[in-house]
Amino acid sequence: MNNEIILFFLCICIAVLICIVVYQQFVFRRGIQKQLKEISQKLEKIQDTDSDENIMMFTDEQALMELLVQINRLLENQRKMKVDYRRSQISAKKMLSNISHDIKTPMTVILGYLEIMRINGDKEDEMLLKVEQKAKRVMELINQFFTLAKLEAGDMELEISRINICEVCRENILDFYELLKQKEFQVEVKIPEEAVFIMGNKEALHRILYNLISNVIRYGLDGRYLGLVLRSVKNDVYIDVIDKGKGVEKEFAGNVFERLFTMEDSRNRRIQGNGLGLTIAQTLAQQLGGEIVLESEPNVKTTFTVKLHKCFF
Repeated sequence: MNNEIILFFLCICIAVLICIVVYQQFVFRRGIQKQLKEISQKLEKIQDTDSDENIMMFTDEQALMELLVQINRLLENQRKMKVDYRRSQISAKKMLSNISHDIKTPMTVILGYLEIMRINGDKEDEMLLKVEQKAKRVMELINQFFTLAKLEAGDMELEISRINICEVCRENILDFYELLKQKEFQVEVKIPEEAVFIMGNKEALHRILYNLISNVIRYGLDGRYLGLVLRSVKNDVYIDVIDKGKGVEKEFAGNVFERLFTMEDSRNRRIQGNGLGLTIAQTLAQQLGGEIVLESEPNVKTTFTVKLHKCFF
């Protein structure tokens, strides 16, 4: 009899425990469902209102906490993508406007010269030379557009190989020797005698240096100074292209690599009509794993520094 009573009570205890466990599971599931519903409602509200807030909730459930972290990361990424998209739209509109201006201006000049030639036949040679110069400028601009479009679309593959950057620097400065002499530039070159190697693309490096040196000749003419310094520091190589012209005001320094960026201040031709040369140079440097940085003190010293990674084999 006692055994039966004990067994009976054991059964009752087990039944009570089972009920407690079932109830706890029910409460737990109901709590999770409630929290998930709350998350869903907050997420829907954020999406509908385009809010910048994240989903905040107090919970002891590790899995739910991890879910919230991932959802908030997705929200942050989505916001970043929206901002980037808006910026690209604004940039595209600006670029179209500037393209129209940069191509229209030389074409207007060309038409003007042709009109003068028609009226005054005795100055044909002089006018033809000016027409040729303006036409070349238009072609240069169009070629820059195509180059940048290929780079940004990923259609221009750069074959990477081991390159002596010292030789590339020497070749580029020699290419400009006659022009620099003609324009009476003081030139200072500091390139190590010992070879310094990087992993890069020779054509891209030539294009970067060509664009930077051309930029000095075109916009740093007031200072009539060009410096080219190659520095090797630990794991990196730095190429400084220096001039002493008008330079760039501090507030515009971060924008010089933007596509067709122009300043309202038309007195500063350093940026006005700068075209795509610096944009292409920066894009190529980034594709080589480096970057170009600008430091400028107007009318004192302006330095474009190309940073690249050294090769040790």
